Amino acid sequence: MAIEKWLAVTSVALFAMFAGEMISVYNFMLTVEEDFGFARSFDANAKIIQFISIGVAPAGVLAAVAFIMSKQYGSRQIGGLIVVGGIILLIGMLVCYSMIEKIDDIYLTDTVKFLPILFMALSGVVIAVGAYLSKQKKRRPKKEYF
Repeated sequence: MAIEKWLAVTSVALFAMFAGEMISVYNFMLTVEEDFGFARSFDANAKIIQFISIGVAPAGVLAAVAFIMSKQYGSRQIGGLIVVGGIILLIGMLVCYSMIEKIDDIYLTDTVKFLPILFMALSGVVIAVGAYLSKQKKRRPKKEYF
């Protein structure tokens, strides 16, 4: 399997990991008990920034590199994987956005409110890039033997 396919698979896995992390943080903010000492000192902004840096940022970079490596000849598989990554990100952010109204006011910050909307828009871009790659005609590069 070509390196760009592995990059696309890894980006899908990282998009899924980021969506799972975000859902778990939002679920924690929904279900945490008030008398729990950690609940008062919990800062969602720090966790969300950490999850962005270890999840969606590398996933976006890997998807972009896979796109750049295969845009000359087009690839339905790689384009499809990029689209799947965007769909996973979109679904995860929709789930997070649906939880916002139930979260206690002490945890609601601008990051918690607006980040799912931002990444829903980003998922649209990822899906569009993957669809563009899937629709390109296949032109195999010339092989140079020497």
